[in-house]
Amino acid sequence: MLKICIAGTYPEGTGRIFEERLPAGRFKIIEADTQEQFDEVTDADVVILRIFKMPKEAFGRFANLKMVMRWGAGYDSVDVKEAARRGITVCNTPGANAYAVAELAVGLMIDVGRNIFGYYGNVRQDNWDRNAFNKSVSLNGKVVGLLGGGNIGRQVAERVAAFGASVQYYDTYRLKTEIEERYHMKYVDFDTLLRTSNIISIHIPLTDDTYHILGEDQLEAMEQSPILINTARGGLVDDAALLAALQSGRIFGAGLDCVEDEQSQVTKELMQMVNVIVTPHIGGSSSDLGSAIIPMIIENIVKLEAGEPVSYIVKG
Repeated sequence: MLKICIAGTYPEGTGRIFEERLPAGRFKIIEADTQEQFDEVTDADVVILRIFKMPKEAFGRFANLKMVMRWGAGYDSVDVKEAARRGITVCNTPGANAYAVAELAVGLMIDVGRNIFGYYGNVRQDNWDRNAFNKSVSLNGKVVGLLGGGNIGRQVAERVAAFGASVQYYDTYRLKTEIEERYHMKYVDFDTLLRTSNIISIHIPLTDDTYHILGEDQLEAMEQSPILINTARGGLVDDAALLAALQSGRIFGAGLDCVEDEQSQVTKELMQMVNVIVTPHIGGSSSDLGSAIIPMIIENIVKLEAGEPVSYIVKG
């Protein structure tokens, strides 16, 4: 019998859904919805991981661990190299939550561009001045620059096109021509993306190579006073440099679903700015995502039990 540890905070009833959909009598479900509970789990064949982390030292307490499944696409919370060293497979669920992240990214573009939360704050104080923020921009006619052309970036491209925006993107690997044509995405180099985009939205993983990919020099190169959207990972943007760029007017505004350090003074100052919206990394966590993610995880668990090759493997 395979023991499945569901580690993290999940929509209500997630454990029950796994019990109902996995073949009866062959799997045991263990739920750990606090980090303390998860730290005490030592006997599991599979860990389904959301929010919590699996650093190098965590692997040492599992004698029978065979697979770690990430609830979502990101896997920087797992020490993939240590897992590979121990012969443990790490998998994610690519694309399953792409639509949710894309929706939030576009929502933040509109919220920041139209100063929605600034006006809302004023109205709550009985200030109904519709000219309080004399700069307000729509998506129509704007150039949206996507840093990353993967699943999420493509879905953002589809959505902003419906608002009348054009899309350009940069990635280390250019998409096939047919994909570019399908999503109406124009490939440009990194410098062109920074210089010519009215809105820049980040959709790449955080690695050693991408840490602070948008730092002081890159923010200074942005000539259109763009809106910056980060629904990917904190650390991709140098938040101190971003704060300075916002204060100087170099950047129109920012929608940040993730920050570099949630408790830092820089973050506190960002949250005080009327042209900045900060959310607690909720892009890929709407409560209805289980309908897309759970089947992918169950597919891999059943394959693992049957001794068949699993899918969605993350390379260490």
